[in-house]
Amino acid sequence: MSTGIYVQVRLGSTRLPSKALLPLPGGCLIQHVMRALAAVPADVRALLTDGKSVEALRPLAAAEGYEVLAGPDEDVLARYCMAGRLYGTDRVIRATGDNPLASARLARDIIEEHERARADLSHYLGVPWGSGIEVVSAGSLFEAERDSTLPDEREHITTFLYRHPERFKILEAQAPPYAAYAEGRVTVDTGADLDVVTRLFLDLYGGKPIEIESVVAWLKERSPARAAAVEGAGDGES
Repeated sequence: MSTGIYVQVRLGSTRLPSKALLPLPGGCLIQHVMRALAAVPADVRALLTDGKSVEALRPLAAAEGYEVLAGPDEDVLARYCMAGRLYGTDRVIRATGDNPLASARLARDIIEEHERARADLSHYLGVPWGSGIEVVSAGSLFEAERDSTLPDEREHITTFLYRHPERFKILEAQAPPYAAYAEGRVTVDTGADLDVVTRLFLDLYGGKPIEIESVVAWLKERSPARAAAVEGAGDGES
């Protein structure tokens, strides 16, 4: 069974313009996404984007061993199906260009669970937002492309599958203990998100992808509950 790691990314974000190119310690955001997934076995790796973003992304992709494929601006499902047909992949690892802390360990583990369950679509529940990926069969995406009609089912590639559990076997596995922290958020969608992720990289980045265990520990240490507990411990008389 052939596997494709496909990262959806384009540079037309309105909240954070060209956020895929924003700098973090050690490289820009999309470089870290690609490097984070380097330890996930795959037959092909590609950035799936729109026509306006291709030239800016191409040299970054080439440096990390990625192809670049341009498709429709809004119909992301069509982009994924184009990639599945072009590269002939049976299994798709879906990642997004705003998650520089995607976990290779989580990806490898959910792929194993996906295969054991013979699922059509799999992902983890309860991991920090932005650390996980989805595993989906190419055949299921082709069915969704054929039958979906609503705009959100084209923009979000697995929405049609989640809406039709009678047709598709969906595995929503609980987070493994090493990554269980549903309150955590390491995606980059806003300026505040970027500030948090930048601080995390400044504290933890040492030239290679940051392990999920370290990410979770860092997030827990800075959680509101932890901060309140520390502040409360210092409230007594000295």
